[in-house]
Amino acid sequence: MNKDAKIYVAGNRGLVGSAICRSLKRHGYNNLVFTPHAQYDLMDTKTVEAFFDKERPEYVFQSAAHVGGIIANLTYRADFIYQNLMIESNIINSAYKYGAKKLLFLGSSCIYPKNPPQPMTEDVLLTSELEYTNEPYALSKIAGIKLCESYNLQYGTNFISVMPTNLYGPNDNYNLETSHVLPAMIRKFHLAKCLENKDFDAIKFDLNRRPIEGVSGDNSKDEQLAIIKKYGIFGIGNEATVELWGDGSPKREFLHSDDLADACVFLMENVDFSDILKKQFNINDFSTPYTKTEVRNTHINIGTGKDLLIKELAQMVKETVGFNGKIVWNASKPNGTPQKLLNVDKLEKLGWKYSIELNQGVKMSYDNYLNDLPK
Repeated sequence: MNKDAKIYVAGNRGLVGSAICRSLKRHGYNNLVFTPHAQYDLMDTKTVEAFFDKERPEYVFQSAAHVGGIIANLTYRADFIYQNLMIESNIINSAYKYGAKKLLFLGSSCIYPKNPPQPMTEDVLLTSELEYTNEPYALSKIAGIKLCESYNLQYGTNFISVMPTNLYGPNDNYNLETSHVLPAMIRKFHLAKCLENKDFDAIKFDLNRRPIEGVSGDNSKDEQLAIIKKYGIFGIGNEATVELWGDGSPKREFLHSDDLADACVFLMENVDFSDILKKQFNINDFSTPYTKTEVRNTHINIGTGKDLLIKELAQMVKETVGFNGKIVWNASKPNGTPQKLLNVDKLEKLGWKYSIELNQGVKMSYDNYLNDLPK
């Protein structure tokens, strides 16, 4: 990528998009364009096409998505599949239609089957059924991968897809209604620590920054305690307790968003779809439309290649926050997929490896939670 190239980062205010913007700027790219949510509905085809027609970005990072944790995925199944299909279809098609040189599509490790061999290589995609709780979201991301592959094979575009593991970092979602496991734990243990210390002013401050179901620090103390109890944070002083879903036995891998962003910029700078065809399929005579060989699973996993039990994660977050109370596991609630560890051999052979260890990243995230006002 030329340093002056116009680069569109879709979803630039989110966890992933904001990290990509920081990484691009660190690497000397400053000609960035965006579609602010208040002004652009990415589900509207005409709106997206008008943006591409006006701006003509040369490179596109497609990180815009409707995301959430296990509760949100279970509750809003139609929203997760419809909104993500519309967003990615509009952006990918417009990138083709208006001549973008390259696009990087961000997926998720939830695309893989419920019980695949561990660690998961890219070729286990679509080999068995998906985890029910996030099936709609996973299907939308699989469709995005196939859109990129299909446009490349039919039209000769240079669209690549990456599948990151569980992410965390600056601009994470700490809304307990929709957050993923790690940010949810950070907030739960922080609020429990406030209960342990009988620091009700701190709870009021937290709810003013990030209301829960409309309950803020302006509500009564009883209402504040009732809403955080609903999300498994209760007890006062020595009785302070955090309830977590499941039994803590699933294993998860976590990657800091700044590491993901650096990997994405690295791939945009160094790896084209034609490179993947050469390395993965030994295809050197690529011409479109390409029909000679089956081309599948050209996406690239991005992760650390290491995981830990959710129980171990909870203990790590508890110690980082400084909460001394109890953890109660609610085994009547779903665990989700038993294990989701990515095989990152493909990425490492291309020349990239992560740098932020989880214990360091959790401390960074808690410091960020305490110091940053929500965007």
